[in-house]
Amino acid sequence: MATDKVVETVIVGNYVEMETEGKPQDMKTKLSNFFWHGGSVYDAWFSCASNQVAQVLLTLPYSFSQLGLLSGILFQLFYGLMGSWTAYLISILYVEYRTRKEREKADFRNHVIQWFEVLDGLLGKHWRNVGLAFNCIFLLFGSVIQLIACASNIYYINDNLDKRTWTYIFGACCATTVFIPSFHNYRIWSFLGLLMTTYTAWYLTIASLTHGQIEGVKHSGPTKLVLYFTGATNILYTFGGHAVTVEIMHAMWKPQKFKAIYLLATLYVLTLTLPSASAVYWAFGDMLLNHSNAFSLLPKSRFRDMAVTLMLIHQFITFGFACTPLYFMWEKLIGMHECKSLCKRAAARLPVVIPIWFLAIIFPFFGPINSTVGSLLVSFTVYIIPALAHIFTFKSAAARENAVEQPCKYLGGWVGAYTINAFVVGWVLVVGFGFGGWASMTNFIHQIDTFGLFTKCYQCPPPPTATAPLLNNTAPPPQPHPHFHPHHL
Repeated sequence: MATDKVVETVIVGNYVEMETEGKPQDMKTKLSNFFWHGGSVYDAWFSCASNQVAQVLLTLPYSFSQLGLLSGILFQLFYGLMGSWTAYLISILYVEYRTRKEREKADFRNHVIQWFEVLDGLLGKHWRNVGLAFNCIFLLFGSVIQLIACASNIYYINDNLDKRTWTYIFGACCATTVFIPSFHNYRIWSFLGLLMTTYTAWYLTIASLTHGQIEGVKHSGPTKLVLYFTGATNILYTFGGHAVTVEIMHAMWKPQKFKAIYLLATLYVLTLTLPSASAVYWAFGDMLLNHSNAFSLLPKSRFRDMAVTLMLIHQFITFGFACTPLYFMWEKLIGMHECKSLCKRAAARLPVVIPIWFLAIIFPFFGPINSTVGSLLVSFTVYIIPALAHIFTFKSAAARENAVEQPCKYLGGWVGAYTINAFVVGWVLVVGFGFGGWASMTNFIHQIDTFGLFTKCYQCPPPPTATAPLLNNTAPPPQPHPHFHPHHL
């Protein structure tokens, strides 16, 4: 019992917090703690909510045009709950792993625990390798998506440069995230990031309702299975942002309090995504099928420019969220993870940014890439693997009896947990990975065939001199509202 008491104290507390407890603090230290050192439940909530919505906010209307309004709303609610459940599973497995290691006197003072290490400690090296592969590739493409989103958004403020050139510029800007040590230091950024997405979501909602429906608006979706499952997997991706759950938990003073945080963050995110996606789809309908970025359909105004600017800053923050776990993995690989020099660690991290930069230039398909990553990577990383890991970690009666965290009795205890886990694995494997993988890859290949790799300006309007020949095409693009100008699309 004494040993258990010590373990509980260590896991509920934080090494740095305990070391500084009772020591006098000057004003500089207090300011630094206020803006920089975040480990509370509120910090974790802001991190989860801020990281979850990001640029997907701009592609959800595109998904609604593929799914139809009813399916779009239902899939958001369904995948929001499913994502909250698997985030809860990850938190249970993290606490189980950390408790076991600290009983063995492990010291995580200068070491950030990651998901693949949890799998290694609980289930062995084969699970570690699979988890590492999926997590690493997902985070890599998650970072790529943020760069693509930056270039896509800034173009609607300044189209003097093409989107590929903007990708070069923002790749260099996002490389500065190498100087942020860990999720413990995202306090002010997470708070600001959520304010930015909140503004953007309500701007999209109000601007669309104020603008009204375009002339002859049609709401045909769903029309094709390919489009339907592509849209569904984009929503699967939306609520699959908990690939960084372990790192966020490790940054908390009391990680055992994480359990319901992701669910509460999801409920808030739904207040942003449901109104904005519904309003934009109501206003523009099928026109969204050819405009995966919602900004491209709204008329230029100072409010839109403000939303674009705030989303750019937020995407920089989200790039850091997705890339920081990759920095940790790279540091551990080259033996720099426990180095106390911030400058040395920052210099060692720079090679991680280069492949991200390169991939963003090869595949600049804003929107379709979300669905592809969702079906092929998110489906396993944050849905199937956590559910299976929970099943196999506690498959024996002894493991269930000695578990640090018992399943919620209101959901049926262990039987209920196993039933939900089996459903998650089956659903995501068939619908998310199977049908979603087929649909998203079909759509992704279509983008490559249509626009080509390394395209300079994905879904940009044609130059003025090329507008006349478009009239001869057999399938002209939908005509915008009279208030629109082609330059704004």
